[in-house]
Amino acid sequence: MNIANHVERIAQQYPERKAIVFEGKDISYGTLDADAGAVASALKTNGVRRGDRVALFLPNIPAFMLAYLAGQKLGVIVVSINSMNKSEEVKYILDDAGVKVLFTTAELLPNVPRSQCPALKQVVICEGKSDGDVLLDEWLAADRSGMGSEDMGADDAAAILYSSGTTGNPKGVTLTHNNIISNVRATAKCSGIMSEDKLALFLPLFHVFAQDFIMNACFEAGATLVLFRRFVPETVLEGIEHERVTMFFAVPTIFIALLGAGIPKQKLASIRYFFSAAATMPQEISRRWTETYGEPVYEGYGLTECAPCAAYNHVSKHKFGSVGTAIEEFNVRIFDEKDKELPSGEWGEIVIRGPGVMKGYWGKPEDTARALRGGWLHSGDIGKMDEEGYIFIVDRVKDMINLSGFKVWPAEVEQVLYRHPAVKEIAVYGIPDPLKGEAVKAAIVLKEGARATEQEIIDYCREKLAVYKAPELVAFVKELPKSATGKILKRVLREVRTS
Repeated sequence: MNIANHVERIAQQYPERKAIVFEGKDISYGTLDADAGAVASALKTNGVRRGDRVALFLPNIPAFMLAYLAGQKLGVIVVSINSMNKSEEVKYILDDAGVKVLFTTAELLPNVPRSQCPALKQVVICEGKSDGDVLLDEWLAADRSGMGSEDMGADDAAAILYSSGTTGNPKGVTLTHNNIISNVRATAKCSGIMSEDKLALFLPLFHVFAQDFIMNACFEAGATLVLFRRFVPETVLEGIEHERVTMFFAVPTIFIALLGAGIPKQKLASIRYFFSAAATMPQEISRRWTETYGEPVYEGYGLTECAPCAAYNHVSKHKFGSVGTAIEEFNVRIFDEKDKELPSGEWGEIVIRGPGVMKGYWGKPEDTARALRGGWLHSGDIGKMDEEGYIFIVDRVKDMINLSGFKVWPAEVEQVLYRHPAVKEIAVYGIPDPLKGEAVKAAIVLKEGARATEQEIIDYCREKLAVYKAPELVAFVKELPKSATGKILKRVLREVRTS
């Protein structure tokens, strides 16, 4: 068993098939596998052994795939680092994982504090040049004999992806070969990826959504990745038209942005499948997308800790507003605060069991035991399940607002506000209140040319929700802070205290 087997299989059967299209250059499966084998050989020559950690501090460029596959072939543990991280953040991950070799670019190299990372033995430059460091091209040219994959055990660690670290230092989610392979196969089947498909990939590869649900699932199906460095609407839309992209994977904020920009239907005419994950899709946005472009937005649910997908909506029967039912070999339940299962229709914490659930947090046995207590991955998400097993998410546990003992779920308020004709984008969150504990606040981006007042927004919510759920404070902002994957960062809003 080895994650890299999927590329090897396609390379043997269809070596000329396109694996990657990037900035006008095509890379075949045969070339991709041969190049990954050459890099794996170079790693081995430089003293890297099975179980060592190799890190990718890279943007969305083909070198990411090469280094990732090379690491998997050799049986090392591949560590992904957010390409937006700065020196202190990079140092923490390099030290925490005990990284031996780092793949990066000349542009990102200033954020690598090598002298402070004793475990780091070598830096490989994948784009640009740096005096004294080896270039990836040199490794590619050194040994073209190639290298096959190590036979790995199902429970052998394959990858470490670090959580966003909303509180304290990030935790390294350790995924095994079986975690990733089983999940990739299940999700490729759910989304119906075919070898003829072309998948747009502009989400960051250091994130599990792009790395497993898109990249690895694409390779599993023998399809083609149309790779972009990042989401720049004009560039991505031009690439979609030129390459006749058929599958589009994004997060809700990107769908919101495209709707707001009024992108003509013909710009997306080649796409047969739209998918959203990584954050809850507002129902109003999903409805408007289908009305505008004639295709539904399929949704899934999962976490980095389950490689990542646990539920999908849906191969057979789609339910609007749901993230679907558990994918094959997964079980999803709703638990109360005492870890007792709740009946259908009641809100509680979503817990998950299945082959994709992580091995644990790297070097953190107590955190691992807490997250996996009772044999269930505790997601930290609040949801409910109907009688047919369809899951509906309300919010993150940590985002719940406690107002004088009343629970307010921000997503419920956001769903209402997305129906307001002036609202383009919204974030509802709690702020400290000396009398009630917390108060409800809304940060709103208005549509271009639209107008609204604070009182109008408050009254609108009070007409449609219990009065205590309506925002007491409203801030109109030009934009909302987002992570590299497009998630709205409510913790930043709380820190900034927009007014």
